Amino acid sequence: MYANTLLDAYKTAKNYIQDKQIAADLGMDTAKLSRIRKGERYLTENEAIFLAEQTNIDIHEALIYLAADKAKTYKAQRAWADITAKLSRQGFKGLALGMTGLLVFNNPKVQCALCTLC
Repeated sequence: MYANTLLDAYKTAKNYIQDKQIAADLGMDTAKLSRIRKGERYLTENEAIFLAEQTNIDIHEALIYLAADKAKTYKAQRAWADITAKLSRQGFKGLALGMTGLLVFNNPKVQCALCTLC
């Protein structure tokens, strides 16, 4: 689970010894953090962004892996496994640029503007 990677990176960056120190920084109780560690709960997007920013991890990468962790169906899990495998093989920046382009060009307003320009 990527949440544990983020939590461990934050713990190391802050030289913390216990998870309750992380929980205090995130404004949550230690029971919730323990459930996150076990995979019973998930970090929120804001929590993942905070941890990523504090550890110099790309926030886009953190959010993609967080979404992969949250996949519930087998098909979604396989799709996220494929995406994260490509992410690992090609380096994050190339995939992020490709996904950004996909999101931008799937916007109907952008498509209309592009058609007008052509």
